[in-house]
Amino acid sequence: MATTPRRFIRPFLFTSAAAVAGGSVLYYVYRPRKIPGSDPATVPPPRYTEDGRFHPPRFPLVKTRDEQIADLKRSSKSQSAADAVDTKGILGALTGSRKESSIGGQAKQDDDESYDLLVIGGGATGSGIALDAATRGLKVALVEREDFASGTSSKSTKLVHGGVRYLEKAVWELDYNQYKLVKEALRERKYFLDTAPHLSSWLPIMIPVQKWWQAPYFWAGTKFYDFLAGSEGIESSYFLTRSKALDAFPMLKQENLFGALVYYDGAHNDSRMNVSIAMTAALYGATVVNHIEVTSLEKDASGKLIGARVKDRVQEKDGLRPQEFSIKAKGIINATGPFTDAIRKMDKPEVQEIVAPSSGVHVILPGYYSPSKMGLIDPKTSDGRVIFFLPWQGNTIAGTTDAPTAISQNPIAGEEEINWILSEIQAYLAPDLNVRRGDVLAAWSGIRPLVKDPNSKNTESLVRNHLITVSDSGLLTCAGGKWTTYRQMSEEAVDEAIKRYDLKTSPLLQVPRVSGSETIDDAAPLDGSCQTHQVRLVGAHGFSNTLFINLIQHFGLESIVAKHLTESYGDRAWTVAALSAPTEQRYPVRGLKISALYPFIDGEIRYAVRHEYAQTAVDVLARRTRLAFLNAQAALEALPTVIDLMTEELGWSKKRQEKEWHDTVQFLASMGLAKSKLSVTRKDVESGKAGEYDEHERKLYSRHDRPADTMESDSKFSSGEKPIVSADSPVNK
Repeated sequence: MATTPRRFIRPFLFTSAAAVAGGSVLYYVYRPRKIPGSDPATVPPPRYTEDGRFHPPRFPLVKTRDEQIADLKRSSKSQSAADAVDTKGILGALTGSRKESSIGGQAKQDDDESYDLLVIGGGATGSGIALDAATRGLKVALVEREDFASGTSSKSTKLVHGGVRYLEKAVWELDYNQYKLVKEALRERKYFLDTAPHLSSWLPIMIPVQKWWQAPYFWAGTKFYDFLAGSEGIESSYFLTRSKALDAFPMLKQENLFGALVYYDGAHNDSRMNVSIAMTAALYGATVVNHIEVTSLEKDASGKLIGARVKDRVQEKDGLRPQEFSIKAKGIINATGPFTDAIRKMDKPEVQEIVAPSSGVHVILPGYYSPSKMGLIDPKTSDGRVIFFLPWQGNTIAGTTDAPTAISQNPIAGEEEINWILSEIQAYLAPDLNVRRGDVLAAWSGIRPLVKDPNSKNTESLVRNHLITVSDSGLLTCAGGKWTTYRQMSEEAVDEAIKRYDLKTSPLLQVPRVSGSETIDDAAPLDGSCQTHQVRLVGAHGFSNTLFINLIQHFGLESIVAKHLTESYGDRAWTVAALSAPTEQRYPVRGLKISALYPFIDGEIRYAVRHEYAQTAVDVLARRTRLAFLNAQAALEALPTVIDLMTEELGWSKKRQEKEWHDTVQFLASMGLAKSKLSVTRKDVESGKAGEYDEHERKLYSRHDRPADTMESDSKFSSGEKPIVSADSPVNK
């Protein structure tokens, strides 16, 4: 009799355990997730008061570029000058002057006016180092020879990802270092999206399955990717049947398609992210200046680095002789990406090179090549590489290649690489979609600075992650890595700098109200430790997915323009819209487009000059807006408007305007502009001649054949007849 209850209890317990386990798995997979940007804005948008008044946000201002350069020069001057600066700062605080409002909290005022750190390089890593150091209470300066994100940081695949291919290698090769790289990147991916939700977002990416046995293989891989992300993830990967895959991605080739796996990664606007990091560092007190070139490094009698000699390249562009000056610093960090070895050789000419530059080519195609909210990855191309096919800024980006290359400022994408990408794309798309060379709106080559460890036994082997080294003279070099892990790289570089240079961090007592609100404190606890994982960037505090509606209602912006502004500037879209000119039309009320094809408007150019240190037309077309990356021909056609607006802001001479025209057209050649356009004049563009092609280039660059006078099916005349003369005319016999 005792066995009867036991006979029922045991199956009951097993069934209950299975139900609990299954329920736990289901809950983990379908648990509520927090989507960055979906929450209401931390700082709500301004509203009209009962008496009808509107109070726009009052955001803190960064120092002007001239003020920043003055601070750089002051670092090598006497204490008396430093005392005078301190007095002016106190008076500014009492009178509420613009200068004080622009200072976030350059942390500490030493007896010595020299900087704690001088960062060379304004890419993602250099800007991240400046932000990290400034928020730890260090006195930091950053100089960049060209512009923020002018190199590799603006020429990425636009993904914020852990790397599914790295995970596959980690599993098959039992490589723990690869595993750590993926795990670190997945953690950083979440920080990335939290600190800048307006510039980054989640993107579903499809892996087509062409053989039935690939389904469990890819499913296991994407589920492991989800598992590693853990709480840093947002959506779980899932399988799509053949019909569902074609519904989600109608452009896919149907032949041999079994289904598809979809997983989630992040996407972002890389150069705008870079600029935002640099501007946030400036608000927290860092001295950040672009177009400042380091000409040499300075050492003391013992051979230790104490600073650098620099010159202002903007003066050169204005036709003036640039004045060189010194910047004094206790430590110097080299974060120049592909140009790392050039700075290292300034320190020690015979030093062994560590950068192994690799070229990555991307092409931009019209938006109709991909769904607006779904990407595609080909994990195995014809030569074993990986290629991405992603929606970006209304167009489609495809890439990338990976080949050794020489280092140059603006490398040009070769026709061989472009055609390889197009042929790989064609293999996955429906055969009735003809992927033509003429559909390429822009193409560029970015240089990825892979690095070799000089301290390794095998100095030719590449470092999988990033590398931090310090020379005998004290030059700290941070190289390698990838966009997603820029924050981690910056943290480790500053940690090493603090140890090597014996620096003292301190809490920030005067934290800037980056949000523009005095009533809501959303600042991270800046206690002297690294807090960049929760320091929100400029524009993030007041951003929400519905902010664009407020802009439409207040400024009368076109819907696509308002959405673009909030996704590029966050809450600073209020300022951009306010700087936009009236259209003199019923609708839209404000915002003159610089290109009819894209949502970029005149207010963005004024904002770029006044608030983001834009100094050249290329700064605006390539890195403040993204027009040069989206459509090289459209950027050329917008160039007259950009030069005119920047001339109003910066007072350019006629000679400077001509130089801007020449330099920008040469830059657009590296963005895929046709060779015949390199000699076009402003008059050609304004008259419409810039859109004309010869027969050879029409086949390469034009997106249509020569237009016929009439369609053959609509013609009332036989082939060869002249419709403008009588049918019985001798010419029609």
